[in-house]
Amino acid sequence: MYTGTLSSRLPVWLMYTGTLQESVPEGFLFFLLTGTLLGSVPVRFFFFFLILIIFFNIIFAVVRRRGADGRIPVRTLDRGASSSAATAEPTGYPGGPYDTSLLVKYEHHVARHIWFGEERGPKKELKVAGHGLKLTSRVPLALPPQMESWVSRSGLASLQRTSLNKIDTNLVSAFMERWHLETSSFHMPFGEMSITLDDVACLLHLPIRGIFWSPQDVTEELAVELAVDYLGVSQGQAQSHVRSCRGSYYKLEWLYDIFVHHRAASSWAYATRAYLLMLVGSTIFADKTFTLVEARYLLLFRDLDGCSGYSWGAAALVTLYRYLGDASMYSCKQLGGYPTLLQCWIHESFPTVGKRGENWNPAGNCGLPRAMRWSYRQGVLKVDDLRPILDELTPTDVIWRPFEDHRAWRVFDEICLYRGCLKWGETVVPYLPDRCLRQFGYRQYVPSPPLDCMMATDIDVDWISYHQSVVDVIGSSSVATTPSEVEDGYLEWYYRVSHPWLVPPHLYTVS
Repeated sequence: MYTGTLSSRLPVWLMYTGTLQESVPEGFLFFLLTGTLLGSVPVRFFFFFLILIIFFNIIFAVVRRRGADGRIPVRTLDRGASSSAATAEPTGYPGGPYDTSLLVKYEHHVARHIWFGEERGPKKELKVAGHGLKLTSRVPLALPPQMESWVSRSGLASLQRTSLNKIDTNLVSAFMERWHLETSSFHMPFGEMSITLDDVACLLHLPIRGIFWSPQDVTEELAVELAVDYLGVSQGQAQSHVRSCRGSYYKLEWLYDIFVHHRAASSWAYATRAYLLMLVGSTIFADKTFTLVEARYLLLFRDLDGCSGYSWGAAALVTLYRYLGDASMYSCKQLGGYPTLLQCWIHESFPTVGKRGENWNPAGNCGLPRAMRWSYRQGVLKVDDLRPILDELTPTDVIWRPFEDHRAWRVFDEICLYRGCLKWGETVVPYLPDRCLRQFGYRQYVPSPPLDCMMATDIDVDWISYHQSVVDVIGSSSVATTPSEVEDGYLEWYYRVSHPWLVPPHLYTVS
């Protein structure tokens, strides 16, 4: 004798996608079907109620697809998950991750507050450090040959021309709200994306390969000594200046004045050090003071013939990752690092988002850094205008591999697929290309848990012996047949551990 329920015995076409038994009481189904078969219910009423049931079932399915909290409920089991896990009630945050094992700092993340309409302050956009206009006036059209040689060999020459004159703070802020320091990535509606070492190489033409830098502590007294020894200023001048900075810093404007002075006096080494320190302090090492650079960075240029050995690309990325992580917290209102790198990455990857000027198209490029392709155009969209726009992005809105037409000048380096920790100074960040494989032309799979860089002990060794990590990253995937291809189960996993949307759907403005 059959002991199953009536609804489980109904034909597939009557079950309608498997959700009918969940939305219609079985007693009513039994009455409707048996009554029709016995003749007590007219056939026309049977089909009328059947059509009505299917109609409401469709509405039910649509609501289930995106619930009141803006999330897509997960119905399929992830690899290794048990049936009991599938039936358990979801936990976590409304609009945020159900499974909080990945984004462990989400409680303090700005996205959690935005979901409930809580802003950081009257201004929704961040205060962003941009030095483009000042660099335009401080970088000469041509350096003296004695300086040009050192600057070119340093690997930093491209930074003289890559900065945007102004930054679209609304655009940058809207993307920053999706950054998570645990994964070193932006959490978009369709998965994770990030700024990679390859992006830095193509946008800024900075060297990727090289050593990391482990600095010594620099006190105010040592900052004075360094200025005297390597910038050629007097003891009294150095002491007065460092004291005015209230710490181990130098003012960018002061460094520019030293550069001008020593250039006029043909003191080329002093002039070059002041110039390079001003340059990195205005770009890849820009901090939230907007006017200062840490004195310890002068140690990088003690030996002007040896500073080319550093991984300047990693330095730029570590600094930006660090500041993005800080700015993603609800309590932070400023963004340091090199915002031009972030904004130009947005322009390259998301052509329909934001307003930008284009100086030349890629076909007309003659080997210049790709950041120089873009120029600032004042946008009309504010942060709260951009949030729902980003929420509605799909994979087809993304240019996943924007630099394939730039390979004549920057060949792809496999070290960009290194999975591990990047280090610059005391700052250590996880670099996880396995979370954004579509940007490298591979199918995206469910990535491994992020690295705990606090426990990393051999970062320099891991960086040098990167080959095995590259094999591990791409060995579990395959070349994508379509640019946005993902493996089965990826999106279900992603919707469980992330917050694909920042704005509750009922708050969307219908245009």
